[in-house]
Formats: sequence, structure tokens, C-alpha cells
Amino acid sequence: MLLYVIGFLAQVFFSARILLQWILSERAKRVVSPSIFWILSLAGSYLLFIYGWMRDDFAIVLGQVISYYIYIWNLSAKGVWAKIPGVARLLLFITPVIAISFAVTHADTFVHDFFRNEKVPLWLLIFGSAGQIIFTLRFVYQYFYSRRQGESLLPVGFWIISLTGSAAIVAYGIVRHDPVLILGQSTGFIAYTRNILIYRKDRARHAEEARTQSDELCESSSIQ
Repeated sequence: MLLYVIGFLAQVFFSARILLQWILSERAKRVVSPSIFWILSLAGSYLLFIYGWMRDDFAIVLGQVISYYIYIWNLSAKGVWAKIPGVARLLLFITPVIAISFAVTHADTFVHDFFRNEKVPLWLLIFGSAGQIIFTLRFVYQYFYSRRQGESLLPVGFWIISLTGSAAIVAYGIVRHDPVLILGQSTGFIAYTRNILIYRKDRARHAEEARTQSDELCESSSIQ
């Protein structure tokens, strides 16, 4: 029971981050990257990491380890990370490190629990891990894109990768009979698609404004 409480609570955080980001983007009429998105991401990732570990599901753990510290970077870029109490920051920062260290020092147990899990055949583990990697790559892409721009952003590529990876994870969840993954990932489809549409409309609006300004400059030059 506790296992699913942790898993569903993690998905509540993830679903809430997407819903709030979507609402704020609709209001701004452009794709935004609010601080609350990254706060909820970190909270959900922490809980889902624990859920995956308790469930002996390497695919889930792998996905969280890759993106976890990118959430922290985005919070740092927005000046939020420094405002978190020091003890909480230390706990949040070292938890994945401790888990990874345990896996390294207890390699035999780790391999048995994760890679030889009778409930997850090798082909399914590979498929699920691939889905998690694709889904997590959106944050790797977001990280490098934001670093180049000098601020935390959510570019259109992030949402395209989100759709692709989410579909694979839902398929994995269906085979695994995992309601946490199925419900958690399915709720994001509409928001991912809508963010892509908002991005395209905003880009078209800026292009139209640029054309209008160019036409006005041409007209002004011809009059002179």
C-alpha cells in the first residue's frame, strides 16, 4: 500500500507541474518555464526514485537519476535552490548519490534485484529503459539549450521529445500492469501537444510583427 501511495504522490507532483506550466503558458501566450515547474519536478522525482527502488524497477530509477540534477540546476538558475534550507538541500543532493553508491558496493544484489527481476524480462527492461532514456533526454536537451541561452527555458524540442518518450513509457506501463506509470504519463499528452501549438503560434506572431515592422520601415524610407 505504501509503495503505491509514494508512486501516485510522485505522479501528482509531476501532473501538477505540467498543469500549472500549461495554465501559465496559456495566460502568457507563450511557453514559459516557471519556478514551480522545477520545484514540483524535484519533489516528484525524489519520490519516484524511491518508488522505483522499492519496486526493483531499474528503468524508473535510471530515468530519475539522469534528470534529477538537471532539476536542481534549473532551480539554481532561477535563484530558488539557494533559498532552500541547507539541511534539506544536502538531503536532496546526496540521496541519489547514496543509492548509486549502494548499487556499486552491492553489485551482486543490484544486478539480481534489477537485471534479473523475474517480473521484468530482459526485453521489457530494455524497452522500458529506452523509453525512460528518451523521456529523460528532454531534460538533457533543455539543459544544454538553456545554458546556451543563459536562462531556464522550455524549448519546443523539449515537448516533442516528451511526447515520444511518454508514449513509450505508457506502453511499458501497460505491459507491466503499472497504474502509476500509465496514469502519470497519459495525463501529459494534451499539455505536451498544447505547448507545441503555443510555441508555433507565438513564433508565427513574432514573425508577423517582424514583417509588419519591416513593411513600415520600407514605407517610411520610400516617403523620405
